[in-house]
Amino acid sequence: MADAKTVFVLNGPNLNLLGLREPEIYGHDTLDDIADRLEDQAQELGLSIDMRQSNHEGHLIDWLHEANADGVKAVILNPGGYTHTSVALHDAIKSITVPVIEVHLSNPHARESFRHISYVGRAAKGTIAGFGALSYALALDAAARL
Repeated sequence: MADAKTVFVLNGPNLNLLGLREPEIYGHDTLDDIADRLEDQAQELGLSIDMRQSNHEGHLIDWLHEANADGVKAVILNPGGYTHTSVALHDAIKSITVPVIEVHLSNPHARESFRHISYVGRAAKGTIAGFGALSYALALDAAARL
């Protein structure tokens, strides 16, 4: 059971392929590499993380609801491609009281025009993008200060 010192770190579709998929855009770090660094950082901040990944939109929605029910401190969410398509994730974020920080490895605004719209970002507390794996660390720092 999570608590007010836990930060959920939720990752959407294709993020299980980090380090392999388009490293020129997303970098060479795997999701496990990022998790290891976040665990160390969380410990320094007096927090714990619960890192999860799914290629299924419904899992992400269920985990947002779980975060709210468990009273976690914050959610860091990299929704992957659902950023630009998911009204359901937008609605799930709006339906909970836990602050959600949207994270992206790349800068969507510097990429294809269809990536310039974020339904998730419109519901999130804030967005951190374009800093590669460092985006997660910046988000965790922000979560600690909320």
